[in-house]
Amino acid sequence: MKLLLCLLLAAAGTSPLERIPARMKKFVDAGTASGFVTLVAVKGKVELLSAVGYRDLETKAPMRTDTIFQVMSLTKAVTSAGIMTLADDGAIALIDPVEKYIPEFKGQLLKDGSKPSRPIQIADLMSHTSGLMGGFPGEFKDTGKNFDRTLKDVVAAIGKAPLESQPGEVWRYSGAGMATLGRIIEVVSGQSYSDYLATRIFSPLGMKDSFFFPTPDRYDRIASVYTDDHGTLKKATINLYRKGAIFPAPEGGLYTTAPDYFRFYQMLMNKGTLDGKRILSPSAVELMIMNHTGELKAGFAPGQGYGFGLCIVRSIEGMFRYNSIGTFSHGGAWRTYAFGDPKKSLVGIVMYQRTNVGGDIADETNAFIEMANAAVGTGN
Repeated sequence: MKLLLCLLLAAAGTSPLERIPARMKKFVDAGTASGFVTLVAVKGKVELLSAVGYRDLETKAPMRTDTIFQVMSLTKAVTSAGIMTLADDGAIALIDPVEKYIPEFKGQLLKDGSKPSRPIQIADLMSHTSGLMGGFPGEFKDTGKNFDRTLKDVVAAIGKAPLESQPGEVWRYSGAGMATLGRIIEVVSGQSYSDYLATRIFSPLGMKDSFFFPTPDRYDRIASVYTDDHGTLKKATINLYRKGAIFPAPEGGLYTTAPDYFRFYQMLMNKGTLDGKRILSPSAVELMIMNHTGELKAGFAPGQGYGFGLCIVRSIEGMFRYNSIGTFSHGGAWRTYAFGDPKKSLVGIVMYQRTNVGGDIADETNAFIEMANAAVGTGN
């Protein structure tokens, strides 16, 4: 039966992987997205890298495979990896209290004025079980949009804000927690967050188009961001190039390309190495991609748990998109998504830029994930 299917597909001139860009093009034609870049890799080899549609609709600038995207929450895994390099170096312990590095976290109270059962630990921040609020407090609430405050000042304010719940007891998706991890990287390393990640992750992995503050020479490769306005795509009102930005946004500030981000995911698939260079220890990767939230309601879909900066398929319910138990993944608010399925040796990445799709279960993302898995299932 498998041979017959392959022969029929060959006769039709379309392999399972070749059907992915054709499907993505239909979404472009339907007006739900300006364009896509998709990547599928099996056993470390890129089998598909495709661009369809437009980087910018108004100018008809074509989407290219080296188009740069704001990947938003895909940043969280990179921030967590930065923390894990410090743990590998013995510079921190994952059970260290955050107050050890950021004094504003000392004496934190819950919303009702009571004392927490224990201080927040670094591991709590990576698994979103810290008890911190989701966004930023008070006058800093728009920092993730305006990028006009220092990471040091933002995190100091986070430390002074009351906790929403006891540390370790509730999963609450927290940009504040990830920003705090970025500040810990600065305090411990003595470097800025962005410089540290460039030195320890981006440069050794050859991620030449991954950064937090765009330079003018890259502007013409950054994808425009769109909003669905009653069925019509209109440019989102954002600072696309973040001119004048000083806040790196460890919770969601990364610019990167599909090929660059694949190198990061393949490093995780390889238990910490890529092209002979070790970025993380096997133990660090194991901790990142295991479920740390037990039976708590965690992640964004049925059957998910949460590792360190990554969603984890923990049960059969999480396989509704064809991914195996143990698959790690994350999506971004502006429609970027990556997954690594160790059981199948499969990495998949889809990138486009829409502000209001409605979660990780967008039609476009689901179609890509299922087709990528189906293609591997037929031997491609």
